[in-house]
Amino acid sequence: MESSGTLSKTQRKKQMHEMQVLGEQLVKLKHEQLAQMGLPDTLLDAVLEAQRVKTREARRRQLQYVGRLMRDVDAAPIRARLAILGGRSRQHSAWLHLLERWRERLLTDEDSLRAFAEEHPVEDLQRLRALCRTARKEREEGRPPRNYRALFDALRAIIPPPRSSGATETTDETHE
Repeated sequence: MESSGTLSKTQRKKQMHEMQVLGEQLVKLKHEQLAQMGLPDTLLDAVLEAQRVKTREARRRQLQYVGRLMRDVDAAPIRARLAILGGRSRQHSAWLHLLERWRERLLTDEDSLRAFAEEHPVEDLQRLRALCRTARKEREEGRPPRNYRALFDALRAIIPPPRSSGATETTDETHE
């Protein structure tokens, strides 16, 4: 325990707290994401158990156990993988916001369909025009937004999602 003898008690507590917070982030991941993390079996089992535990006190104890196991693991690769996963989430959110901005623009400005078609290859422009028209009509009449949602789905099929690799593909965010 000499290596930790150079750290003060406060510094050791801070490190332990950081490891527990990192463990809590692992518990929030989906099973597929956890599989990609390359965690030791004991830590992976503890994280999966923490996901299953429902009662507050048992969950707290399990999270503490995960934090304790985290102290024996090199945290740098885990932090790096979590940062990559967080980046993908931000890219995905930005993509969804882009789709929402296009949908609003198409519904409020009838001439924007031409600009959209110039920027994004559209196979069935007539269908997109009809969706815009019926979604506008739904909105005006206060009907359920069936075509409004269908328009979003059509835009999602036309505008590709960002790639999950390190390269970020910005899909022109100047459409406000």
